[in-house]
Amino acid sequence: MNTILEKLTQILEARKKDDPTKSYTASLYHEGLEAILKKINEEAFETIIAARQGDNKELIHEVADLWFHTLVLMAHKNLSAEDILNELARREGASGIEEKKSRALK
Repeated sequence: MNTILEKLTQILEARKKDDPTKSYTASLYHEGLEAILKKINEEAFETIIAARQGDNKELIHEVADLWFHTLVLMAHKNLSAEDILNELARREGASGIEEKKSRALK
């Protein structure tokens, strides 16, 4: 796994135990799933706006925020970036159309 993702995964795990009054990420964990989902929704919307405005620097900033908050969600659910990378690796070389159909059949 990418070293940045590895470091971030370790930090996110450590933040679960931190004081929510002293750590933004700890406060998200403390507030729970709905607060985390609200942040993801907000960041997704800001990503869409940045993409439409055509400012690539702002788009990078917003996607980084979206990825970060998604990683917080994953850690909250005791999952990791590696779980996502493994799923992407599993899909490699497969037709996106066929993969989506296989999920619809389940």
